[in-house]
Amino acid sequence: MARASSALSATGAHLQPPGPVLEVRGLTKHYTVGRLGRQKVVHALSSVDLTLGPAEVLALVGESGSGKTTFARVVAYLERPTAGEVRLLGQALPRRPSQRDLREHRSKVQMVFQDPYTSLDPLHTVRYTVSRPLRSFRVVPRKAQRAAVEELLEQVGLVPPAEYLRRYPYQLSGGQRQRVGIARALAARPALLLADEPTSMLDVSIRLTIMNLLLDLQQQRALSLLFVTHDLAGAAYVSDRIAIMYAGHLLEVGPAAEVMGDPRHPYTQLLRSAAPDPGRQFNRGQRFDAHGSPPDLTSLPAGCPFAPRCPHVRPECLAGVPEWRQVGPGHQVRCALY
Repeated sequence: MARASSALSATGAHLQPPGPVLEVRGLTKHYTVGRLGRQKVVHALSSVDLTLGPAEVLALVGESGSGKTTFARVVAYLERPTAGEVRLLGQALPRRPSQRDLREHRSKVQMVFQDPYTSLDPLHTVRYTVSRPLRSFRVVPRKAQRAAVEELLEQVGLVPPAEYLRRYPYQLSGGQRQRVGIARALAARPALLLADEPTSMLDVSIRLTIMNLLLDLQQQRALSLLFVTHDLAGAAYVSDRIAIMYAGHLLEVGPAAEVMGDPRHPYTQLLRSAAPDPGRQFNRGQRFDAHGSPPDLTSLPAGCPFAPRCPHVRPECLAGVPEWRQVGPGHQVRCALY
């Protein structure tokens, strides 16, 4: 195993220039739905700006349909943006990337998917699944691939690794499948790992184990990690910073302790109110209450997307999306209250 470790760590890694690992500017994604003549445009992402530093953990938090997964898929270029730019390690993909451009991009960024039951091919063994990125991105020589696969399985807690090489996904538990998915993502030696709700489909008893595994691997490999979740408490546990997304818009970004302990945007306050906290007691009237339902993404309001539900709405909230306001060191919010 020592030889495999040496081979795996010596090749495939990306030299990281100074500056952010991920830079997103004006990222916009629209989908067209409906029949011809009755088509509507879904505004999944609306001019999103975000950066992620070297070896930083950033949690992207929002309810279902807020655009979190779309953001991750566009960063990985599994979906093409409608507008805007994604830069990885200082390099941006051209508007019409070639297969070579896509291969280079995806060698830098890999994704752990939400559902471990559908993200693995049921017709292929664990060995094939984990070794495929090693071959595709030429991480190690062919003769060293088995040893590299065993090392990766050991790193994600599938031990002894030799017992898992010939297993198929149906022979694994949900947690074991997710560990295989993590090993597959790490095999490419990416600089950025996107974890899209990686614990939401797992039993409660093993969610914390998988979260701790991701954090350990992130620290060992000095990875930048984007952790997508709807759980603000879980986001605060794993991340350095938290970004709050609603209806395709970023509304608040700041240090995890600040966003969790002193949320500024009314939507973040709503998420904080819903986050489990055994030590917190609510008196009647203390719980944050938002009225109405999330907006129709085919017909967003002209102003702040949360305005129709916000108990603090003002006339200026309806006129346009508020500008970013600084409310603390590294803490910004898009709200007319500040």
